[in-house]
Amino acid sequence: MGREMTNQKPQSEMSYTVEQLVSVNPYNPDILPDLENYVNEQVSSQTYSSNANLCLLRLYQFETERMSTQIVARILIKALMAMPAPDFSLCLFLIPERVQILKMRTEWVLVLWKGRGMTIGMQMEDQFKTLIVLSHYLETARFRQFWDEAAKSRHILEVVPGFEQAIQAYAIHVLSITYQKVPRSVLAEAINIEGLVLDKFIEHHITNSGWSIEKNQNKGQLIIFPHNEFNDPELKKSAADGIPLENITRILPILG
Repeated sequence: MGREMTNQKPQSEMSYTVEQLVSVNPYNPDILPDLENYVNEQVSSQTYSSNANLCLLRLYQFETERMSTQIVARILIKALMAMPAPDFSLCLFLIPERVQILKMRTEWVLVLWKGRGMTIGMQMEDQFKTLIVLSHYLETARFRQFWDEAAKSRHILEVVPGFEQAIQAYAIHVLSITYQKVPRSVLAEAINIEGLVLDKFIEHHITNSGWSIEKNQNKGQLIIFPHNEFNDPELKKSAADGIPLENITRILPILG
């Protein structure tokens, strides 16, 4: 029944049906085809459901012989696109170790991961290794290395529409919560855009995101981001001075 609904119902109704299947019967292997179809639907419609994808990976742990490495790769790519959410790490921890050993090549790889000086030695398909490396570059804000590696792995990434745009949005997020202003060259490197395309990109954000431009004799053009509680010490201090609502709700019963 679930598969018929997935194939025939429109996107909004199908999404509800899949989420319902996950909430009602998350450990039923019969819903595996529905969840796999839903991953492909997320790719084609550029939508995302971490809940459904994590449920599928959990089921793969018990049904390792049914695991599709293509589907898992697509889930990991979608999780990368969701950064700064920790979805990629959550997904990676659910990939069955048995499958990594049985399906992978005999070549061993040491991957520096999570930016904590932690190394993982495991046998895994090249696409999984590549995605872990890309994740590490993003988490450590090494955007130049990320885009270089991504360029060599287009055959893995281009199957998921919107990947570059999602990573560019993440790069801007990182820059805007870290700096009040950055040189144009730093922005260009972070989002892998330059020339006239970059000019239009900046103009778009000046109009829609509150950016502005400052000319500097030494650093050339500077991109100025709106102040926020992360890149402005004064705003951060003001936010810290406030009393969190949850603390107030704990005090009120005592005062009463």
